[in-house]
Amino acid sequence: MRITDVRVRKVSKEGKMKAIVSITIDDEFAVHDIKIIEGEKGLFIAMPSRKTADGEYRDIAHPINAETREKIQKLILEQFETALTEDG
Repeated sequence: MRITDVRVRKVSKEGKMKAIVSITIDDEFAVHDIKIIEGEKGLFIAMPSRKTADGEYRDIAHPINAETREKIQKLILEQFETALTEDG
């Protein structure tokens, strides 16, 4: 699996959510609405989710293992940092 495109849309309002990201995998499959969140231990990604009838949030799309999650998160956060520095 190769992530062939990352698009970062920064969130201008104050708060824990810093950006919303879309990725393309192998130039064939897109995942939208990945959120970059500022947590107690730094930035992390939250996969797209929806609220269930019982009020919990469940991921709609997500990596199957920790290695893939780390690979996706690392690339997204690198692109986010690049977007921040480009804006000055």
